[in-house]
Amino acid sequence: MRMESLRDLTKDELLQKQEEIRLELFNLKMRKGVRELDNPLKLRTLRRALAQIETVLQEDRLDIRNIVDQVGSLLDRANDKKQSQDSK
Repeated sequence: MRMESLRDLTKDELLQKQEEIRLELFNLKMRKGVRELDNPLKLRTLRRALAQIETVLQEDRLDIRNIVDQVGSLLDRANDKKQSQDSK
């Protein structure tokens, strides 16, 4: 799953998806223990998806996205001001 699409989800949707992935990961680990795993790479993809979701949730907790948006808007304003001065 792409990070951009994860960032578009609400907190409740992220928590629900996190729980689904954890349950699926648990089930795959149990099947791996009895050697009934068809696709061992599925474990890696699930771990990565879980890490991505946890990263987005942490960004929300730390309010990182709002800070990045604010800095980006400040940089945009500075660039616009510089371009208007250069055109004079």
